[in-house]
Order: sequence, then structure tokens, then C-alpha cells
Amino acid sequence: MQHFSLLDLSPIPEGGTAADALSNTVDLARHAEASGYHRYWLAEHHNMPGIASAATAVVIGAVASATKTIRVGAGGIMLPNHAPLVIAEQFGTLATLYPGRVDLGLGRAPGTDGVTAHALRRHMEANDNFPQDVAEVLGYFGDASEEAQIRAVPGQGTHVPVWILGSSLYGAQLAAYLGLPYAFASHFAPAMLEDAIATYRSTFRPSQWLAKPYFMLAAGVCAAATDDEAMYLRSSQMLAFARLRTGRPGKLPRPVEDLSAEIPAPVLAQVKQALSCSATGSPETVHRELATLIECYQPEEVMVTGMIHDHAARLRSFAIAAEALSNISKAYELA
Repeated sequence: MQHFSLLDLSPIPEGGTAADALSNTVDLARHAEASGYHRYWLAEHHNMPGIASAATAVVIGAVASATKTIRVGAGGIMLPNHAPLVIAEQFGTLATLYPGRVDLGLGRAPGTDGVTAHALRRHMEANDNFPQDVAEVLGYFGDASEEAQIRAVPGQGTHVPVWILGSSLYGAQLAAYLGLPYAFASHFAPAMLEDAIATYRSTFRPSQWLAKPYFMLAAGVCAAATDDEAMYLRSSQMLAFARLRTGRPGKLPRPVEDLSAEIPAPVLAQVKQALSCSATGSPETVHRELATLIECYQPEEVMVTGMIHDHAARLRSFAIAAEALSNISKAYELA
């Protein structure tokens, strides 16, 4: 493991506002930088009452302006929602303002429901163009020839690092074919994790962007002083995920003592499976569970994420996770 990073969905808590969520995001980014996180990524979601990062590039700019050294980026931008040129201009502008710090992760999913997708002027068949759209974005970031009729300004020559994101074999195959780094959404869709890693690593083709495979594992984390406290804090995310799965998305709920009283048993079982690639508990438990995941999947990088209703508790959770990941990384260096 070379680095550890943080994914923030900018959750809007019950009793709070989008302004609170965005303020919390900027504050968390500052703490993440101080704790040694390598990247701070935000994700594109639309029409979600509990997520404030819809205008992802704008929020990334706010995070970049409030920090100094941590890499910032998208994990990810849902490319079928946008014209590739617009994304190249947005992230080319960010890279021009904050040189050497900006990443662009690209996903194929809509990041929303069908009705909202159409409101974004998105045609459903656009998914078929994803590989071509990725290639187009890469071209805009390169050094354009004199004959180029269309250029991203800013963007041309910035060489923004592009990642492929995915939760199936499709993204793994595309990342390997193009020779790009690959991040798997195991923090909420771990079912095909092992197959995706194997596919990516075995079929990877070296490219001008990357000489050998670079795989990022995404994992949930919820850390606190004790296992019981961490389980209690994590109930907010589990309840939010259950409500989303049953068509009732909302703000991030306050934690509850008994999830079984809030979520039907079959749904709770699905939620536990979806969020199983995670570490929850005391510092010792979180260290052990993260070390187990890293030993099993051997990622080049780990990106942790977690939604906790109380902002102070969330800061503590990511600080505990950073200490654990730093110690694990040092252990690998000494091995």
C-alpha cells in the first residue's frame, strides 16, 4: 500500500442544511490533510436530499482553496451526464488553479434516478459511448497539435490524472485496456471485487499514463473509542442506505440503538452485505479489520469513507483511521 485517501459524500445531516454539509466538508478536508491522507475525493450525486456534492467541481475547488498539499478530485464524475469537453474545461481549470493536486475519477453510472437523469439532458443510450468519452477527455488534457479544431482552455497540457471507477468487470476491463488507474466501489458494492481486481491486473496494458496496474480499494470506516460506540454511530449510514434502497432517500439520520426496529430484516441483511467491505469499532478493531482487508486484496492505495451524523465524531473517526492506516503502511515498508 503506497497511500491512503478519503472519499467524502458531503452528507447533509438531519437537523442540518446543505450549508452545514459543505462547511463540514471543508473542515474535514483540512483535518484529513493534517492527518496524512493523500487524496480527498468528492462524488457526483443528483436529486439526493442527503448529499451536497452535486456540483462536484465547485466543491472540489472550495476544498482545494482551503488546503495546501492534499490532492483533491472526483470519485467520481458520472461522465454520461456531461459533455467531455465541459468536464475537461472544469478540471483543467482546477488543475490550472491548483497545479499538481487535481485528480479526475470517471464513472459510467448516472448517479441519480431516471427522471433526474433526463433533467440533466442525459440520453440513456449514452452509456455505450463511455469508452469514447473517456478517450476524448484524455485527449483534451494532452498536448494538442496545431491542427486541433477543439481545445480545452484551460485544460490542454494539464495532463490531469484520470481514473476509471467501477463496481463491475466493465470498469476493470476498460481501465486495463486504456492503462489507467482503477478504483473499485467496494465500500457499497463489494460483490465483484475479487473478479474485478483479477481482471484489471491480468489484462492491464502499459500506457503513456501508467506503466503497471494501480488499484485503489474503497472501504467504509467508522471508528470510535469503543466497538459499541462505533456501531451506534454507524447506524446512521446503515439507516440512510436502507432508506435509499427502499426508495425513501433523505438526510443522514441520527444514530439509533436498534437498527432491527427501523429496518426490515431482509433489507437489513442486504445493507450489511453491501457495506461489508468496512472496518467498524475501536482503534484496535479498526486497525485489525483494515489490515485484514489490505492483506487480502493487496491494493496500491486504500480510500476510506464513512457518514456519521455528528461532525466531531466523524473527525475523530477519520483521525483514528488515519493512524491505523499509517501504522499499517509503515509495517509494510519494514516487511
